Amino acid sequence: MDKGKFGRLDRLVKEKRHDPYQSKEKFPEPTVCTSCGCVYSGGRWVWTEEKPEKANKALCPACRRIKEKMPAGVINLSGRFLKSHGDEILNLIKNEEKAEKAEHPLERLMEIRQDGDSIQVLVTGIHLAKRIGEAIRRSYQGEYSLEYGDGEKSVRIEWHRD
Repeated sequence: MDKGKFGRLDRLVKEKRHDPYQSKEKFPEPTVCTSCGCVYSGGRWVWTEEKPEKANKALCPACRRIKEKMPAGVINLSGRFLKSHGDEILNLIKNEEKAEKAEHPLERLMEIRQDGDSIQVLVTGIHLAKRIGEAIRRSYQGEYSLEYGDGEKSVRIEWHRD
């Protein structure tokens, strides 16, 4: 078969994947999240002291992820080290979330699951997942890996220390 001007015929076309939790269209301003109360203003979600009157209402992307149980980041921590340092590590995780969430309302903890020698942390954003993973790696060393999935719309972090 002649390839002609079209080049290779066996080349696969990669479909562009989109993040269903990242809106293509902008929310009308102002919009208040009906669950957490953050406000869409100036093209982004922010925390505000005063809620605007006559605001539109919608569920922000982070609250949608939480409601639908669809994390953007999964952090798996394992090893015997967790038994003696689990409380410290959980405090570190919560402090990192508090700092990130203060500036970026869409970056939140969804759930922390503990089971013996392992902890699984589910978060709404990849930036928070990376921030938590890096903080644990810096503070406690151990084996660390980070893997993006779905075109960098999700991340999985593994950390282990015996």
